[in-house]
Amino acid sequence: MKEVRVGICGLGTVGGGTFNVLARNAGLISGRAGCSIRTARVATRTWRDDIDLGDIPFSTDIMDVVNDPDVDIVVELIGGYEAALELVLAAIAGGKHVVTANKALIAVHGNEIFEAADKAGVVVAYEAGVAGGIPVIKAIREGLAANRIDWLAGIINGTGNFILTEMRKGRAFNEVLQEAQDLGYAEADPTFDVEGVDAAHKLTIMASASFGVPLQFERAYTEGISRLTPYDIAHAELLGYRVKHLGIARRREGGIELRVHPTLVPRSHLIAQVDGVLNAVLVDGDAVGQTMYYGPGAGDEATASAVIADIVDVARTIQGGGAGRVPYLGFAPDAIENLEVLPMEFTQSAYYLRIQALDRPGVLAKVASILSEHGINIESIMQKESEVHDGRIPVIILTHTVQERQVNQAIEDLEALDEVDDQVVRIRAENFN
Repeated sequence: MKEVRVGICGLGTVGGGTFNVLARNAGLISGRAGCSIRTARVATRTWRDDIDLGDIPFSTDIMDVVNDPDVDIVVELIGGYEAALELVLAAIAGGKHVVTANKALIAVHGNEIFEAADKAGVVVAYEAGVAGGIPVIKAIREGLAANRIDWLAGIINGTGNFILTEMRKGRAFNEVLQEAQDLGYAEADPTFDVEGVDAAHKLTIMASASFGVPLQFERAYTEGISRLTPYDIAHAELLGYRVKHLGIARRREGGIELRVHPTLVPRSHLIAQVDGVLNAVLVDGDAVGQTMYYGPGAGDEATASAVIADIVDVARTIQGGGAGRVPYLGFAPDAIENLEVLPMEFTQSAYYLRIQALDRPGVLAKVASILSEHGINIESIMQKESEVHDGRIPVIILTHTVQERQVNQAIEDLEALDEVDDQVVRIRAENFN
């Protein structure tokens, strides 16, 4: 049986999980790959006493893996940008295949990496970079290859989903964030998770694989969850919606939408039921309709599952001499469309608006008039006399679907009213019909 040799760079959470699963399930994995898969070298900055490497060569220099002639596949699990990019490009230049779990690297530098890999005739696989152990990239590129994908939407950051799940109980954002850090779900600096950057990396990759467009992370609209309040989450529930932090990509005439933000989802929809640190991705294809991919979006062995699935795919490609290789973004290079990401003001959705207004006759009429002037139709309105405080009352409005620019203009006019205090709270809403 032919042997394919793997070099692992990084022995942290995912690297350790990958090493352990490769060792534990060696026979099963080799049977599925049709060849023996052996870990030939490991490089990591920090030694782990809990992992027995046996006689596998080890070093603290990741370039030792790239330069080792005994390594066929370089597995990049160090994270970050600069060192990871240097490592991956060096591996490609050396004629080695690459497997990575680094969504930031692919989202930001993927176009450059894929071009280099194509010229070198090697594979770069990145399933583990999106939604952890959920094989959503494989589903999009292969399982849904017959479909024109019209939109996708996903809970693709477990930390944010955990925080919003707990805030439904009336807990404040800062309190839940601290708990997420204590449990190891959130980093000491949680910015990428709670402000949507991590989700935007993943959405960028999924959108490119779905629509056949270049990676355009810098154009993605990103809005986090740090300004959400238990009040708005609770009142969304009263309106029949649940607040989820979603990444949404959608085809539109002249381009695509690419946006990450808090979103009202009907409570009856499957994705609204996904709680805690779990992830879920909805994909809508013209032939199959809606499909949903659900499971753990992070974790050592869950993510290792996706890393090793890529290793198996690459091993099969090596045995076949490169024949039948799946294109990096699921489309042949000459089929990639240069569709641009639409500016956020031209995207469309429904809206939840909360207006803090003086409790006076005629205020609602003024609010309704401004919305009407900007072509915004009201689906429902909520105003509770029991919530009057200091002569002010929150007015909650749910609109029909409109363009973002219309809502921007309406909010500007609403905030200019003498009868309106503070800023208008806005949360976008989607029905996914």
